[in-house]
Amino acid sequence: MAAPESLRRRSRLLPVVPSVLLLALFLLGPVLWSFYASFTNAALSGKAALNPQWIGLDNYARMLTDSVFPLSAWLTVVFVAVSAILGQNALGLVIALLMTRSGGATASLVGTAVVSSWVLPEIVAAFAAYAYFSQDGTLNQLLGMLGVRGANWLYAFPMGAVILANVWRGTAFSMLVYRAALSQVPRDISEAALMDGARGWQRLAFITLPIIRGSIATNLMLITLQTLAVFTLIWVMTAGGPSNASTTLPVLAYQEAFKLGDIGYGTAIASVLILLGMVFGAVYVRLLRGAKS
Repeated sequence: MAAPESLRRRSRLLPVVPSVLLLALFLLGPVLWSFYASFTNAALSGKAALNPQWIGLDNYARMLTDSVFPLSAWLTVVFVAVSAILGQNALGLVIALLMTRSGGATASLVGTAVVSSWVLPEIVAAFAAYAYFSQDGTLNQLLGMLGVRGANWLYAFPMGAVILANVWRGTAFSMLVYRAALSQVPRDISEAALMDGARGWQRLAFITLPIIRGSIATNLMLITLQTLAVFTLIWVMTAGGPSNASTTLPVLAYQEAFKLGDIGYGTAIASVLILLGMVFGAVYVRLLRGAKS
């Protein structure tokens, strides 16, 4: 009896095999190559392009003396913390709570308005954000109608502009996650707390948030990893400028690898970005396990 049961268990895994192979080929393969290339002097042109040499940790040691890398790493942390953890996560939760309370046509209208930015192709959303924040863009036109002289937002406040653009683009995902989570909160518990005299913020803090803490951890993990990889939005809006003021790690990796042709150093930066994502992922998985226990 043990053999047929073992065979049955293995047969259940067969439908997953093609997906695992595709992930290994198109995801794991490039990641492993990136780690390998980061230990070489691979380049886009010249002798190193034809025959890259193993140089060990030289690319990683170079990061310690590169004045742009620590700035880029700091900007990446700020971009993720402000636009994803504080911006998308908090705003998505607030919108979901308001939609749950309002219901009906108002919730549908607000949901459609928020989701419309998320369903746009990233390149289209990036050009829309550029058109809004540029010196002659929509924001300054609106300010001009009020008699206010607008700034050159993409030059004066590049990180602020890309953070707001990323919040605008990504909040819909958090809103949808929290809308689904809030629908699972038992109404009888909230109603019992209301009858006991609990205020709205007390019901939110001591009933709603603890019940949906698993969804909060999952959402934080997903939007953090998504935001770490944001490239197109920043590149279209500021190209990392001015003077590297909005150069996050994905932008720096692209500049080093494809503009300056230093594939080895570019992939080393990308490898650090992957490791940073793994750290964030491990923290959130631990939080998620704690939420389920």
